[in-house]
Amino acid sequence: MSKRLLFLALLFSANTFSQDYFFEKYRPFNEAIPSPEEFLGYGIGERHTRHDLIVAYFTKLAEVSNRATLYEYGQTYEGRKLVMLTVTTPGNHANLSDIKAKHLAFNDVNQSVTNYDEVPIFINLAYNVHGNEPSSSEAALLTAYTLVASDHSEVSNYLKNAIIMIDPTINPDGRDRHTQWANSYQGNPLVADPADAEHNEYWPRGRTNHYWFDLNRDWLLGIHPESRGKLTWYHQWYPNVVTDFHEMGSQSSYFFEPMKTNGSLNPIMPKENYEDLNNLFGDYFAKALDSIGSFYFTKEVFDGTYPGYGSSYPDLQGGLGLLFEQASSRGHKQTTAFGEITFPFTIRNQYTSSMTTVKAAVENKAYLRKYQQKFFKSALTNATKGRIKGYYFKDDFDQNRVKAFIDKLLLHKVDVYQQDNGYVVPTNQPQYRMVQTMFETYSKYQDSVYYDASAWSVANFYNMKYRPTNSLNLGNKVESTENLVTNTPVVASDYAYILDYDDYNAVAALHYLQSNGLVVSSSFKPFSTITNAGQKSFNYGALVVPVSLQKKDAKAVFELVAKAQKKFKIPAFGVETGYNTKGIDLGSRYVSPLTKPKAMMLIGDGVRSYEAGEVWHLLDTRVHMPITKIPLRNFNSIRFDNYNTLVMVSGRYNLTTSQLERIKTWVAKGNTLITIGTATKWAIDKKLVKESLVPSKQDSTATVSRKPYVDAPENIGKEEVGGIILKVDLDVTHPLAFGYRDQQIPVYKNNSIWVQPSKNEYATVAKYSKDAHIDGFITEKNKEEFLNKAASLVVSKMGRGRAILFADNPNFRGTWYGTNRLFLNALFLGDKIDVPE
Repeated sequence: MSKRLLFLALLFSANTFSQDYFFEKYRPFNEAIPSPEEFLGYGIGERHTRHDLIVAYFTKLAEVSNRATLYEYGQTYEGRKLVMLTVTTPGNHANLSDIKAKHLAFNDVNQSVTNYDEVPIFINLAYNVHGNEPSSSEAALLTAYTLVASDHSEVSNYLKNAIIMIDPTINPDGRDRHTQWANSYQGNPLVADPADAEHNEYWPRGRTNHYWFDLNRDWLLGIHPESRGKLTWYHQWYPNVVTDFHEMGSQSSYFFEPMKTNGSLNPIMPKENYEDLNNLFGDYFAKALDSIGSFYFTKEVFDGTYPGYGSSYPDLQGGLGLLFEQASSRGHKQTTAFGEITFPFTIRNQYTSSMTTVKAAVENKAYLRKYQQKFFKSALTNATKGRIKGYYFKDDFDQNRVKAFIDKLLLHKVDVYQQDNGYVVPTNQPQYRMVQTMFETYSKYQDSVYYDASAWSVANFYNMKYRPTNSLNLGNKVESTENLVTNTPVVASDYAYILDYDDYNAVAALHYLQSNGLVVSSSFKPFSTITNAGQKSFNYGALVVPVSLQKKDAKAVFELVAKAQKKFKIPAFGVETGYNTKGIDLGSRYVSPLTKPKAMMLIGDGVRSYEAGEVWHLLDTRVHMPITKIPLRNFNSIRFDNYNTLVMVSGRYNLTTSQLERIKTWVAKGNTLITIGTATKWAIDKKLVKESLVPSKQDSTATVSRKPYVDAPENIGKEEVGGIILKVDLDVTHPLAFGYRDQQIPVYKNNSIWVQPSKNEYATVAKYSKDAHIDGFITEKNKEEFLNKAASLVVSKMGRGRAILFADNPNFRGTWYGTNRLFLNALFLGDKIDVPE
């Protein structure tokens, strides 16, 4: 039988044969151990399995078998359990603490153990980071059953020589969102038509977590509980091999590593990882998939350049991260150009790769252990060779932003020390490659098209002022962030309180006070005064709480201010006079009361759910402020006058003429429209605002050179701006920039929206600097034709209201603490912006 006929036969067999279709080769099985089919009441592949049932089955395996134990490493936003099933021999379980100590000894740069083949290899089989790529979690059930119940000699050998840790669902919230959809629309008989509802989820779909974030980009950023729990677990165990199972378009086949060449000019991961180890394991996967007639491809499309994937982060910890991509049935059965692809067939490929990963790891455990040992030792060697001995950073005005950055370093086990009223990260440490990831920036690359971002210097995400240093006078090592923020307790006043607006948490404190009925003003000019803590200078935006003008008595006002300071750990001060020592007085017309935001955001089909989720997450988790999420289908029924701010993130907005006019009229009444990315282009194209995009140079008379067709994707793709860090010149006197002191800050750009500076000389808040590039790949054409002429943030007058136009995303992936303030100022200070004519 040809491979093609065998492929079709397998698709057919998935719907007609028993569960032996998956694991016949591993018989016999212990009959005392229930199979997934026996436990669930249906065969794997017949429907999509809810996460609670997956956890229940793993719990059952741990109850009935001495090969398995279950550990809960966290919970999702929606309260679903994140679990790890550890499977090995009963003897290994009994001695797991000792085995773990021996395993970690290989990674200890102060030890030189060489018994590489004597200690079981540590394998983390991880599944379903994208919720609507469900085949892998079903494969996790089959893999767990095989390893726990099979009495086959091959499995017995695996258990003797490995500690296998199975994470069945990295993204339970997204998985259950998709599971509900697929099962709800499942037909009987199955409907294979790609147009059927079963294969077409409604927005925001199940790929993302509760806040619509892609968790496969969060390993480096560590924003969400799913990732933070996994990272904490990871640095307790340092597995040698980690899998990362995905799905892709239905018209494809199957992908396993090796990947496309790393795009970095000099990748910080060892060449041995992405060449030797990937090719070694690739031979195993090819042989296994050949044996069941599955087609596949390697070395295309996907790359491991960005260090925040589940398949790339382990590579920076001395392990081997392995990416798998399965053509998706997007439901239970779907017609493709190659015939019908079924859910069971997709599961079988993932199951086969799971078992093959264990086989390859066990048969090469000495090599993998020696490699991980060399990885951490080479970190010190590489650091010693480098000229830079450490990175010093500080911020005198924003302790909470510094704290958030240090939290990120500690999450990745990067050593941080106090030094000279700041902090220093030495390069000479086992996590040197993570230090490089956090601080180093690049301008030269060997590739120009990336699967994801080409810039990720995390220090810039936090607008952290840092510099390389060769002087390391290390002070105390920072062990936690618990006591990093210190403030003088506010003292009761009968006159007024002032909150320093430079602190990242000041906006949250502002909203807290407003929500509790206090009138809070903002200072539109700096001043100095005598506070309970002595002489103090305040920057633009300082928050003023006048006691006598409140509806509450002085005691209640003090209690609220004190609670705000304690809750958000911000600088707050009592003052006894409005007559300031320098600058404006507290009764000045430049001290203006602020209106509490009543914000709404359009969501639904066409809207970029990632960006909408970033806004929702920021306001929910850091500001504790509600935002009303309006589905586009409900646009006509919304009472716009209930709100004073409308947020529109990137997307395709197919609004009617009357709907456009409704937005325009509402803004003109004095309200605020905030647009981000392609929504800014939309507002300009629809002439809601009198702004323009930087025009592209089109020379119709130029001779077009002939190029090979095969190079078209690369040549066209490199002109896209996939994710870079740029520097902007900021007008720190503008209300949108209140809380900033530096006139140049980093911003993140992952689009090709190039906005011209406003013709109004007071309305361009941020313009790209003359030498704007900080990190990431951008073509010279984009630099010269667009970047050098464009603005990042513009305000446009609309009647008595205004549109605040972000060309870039200030809230990217929940981790751009450095530019969050620009967006939050748009919400809280937008109505105070009166653009002069």
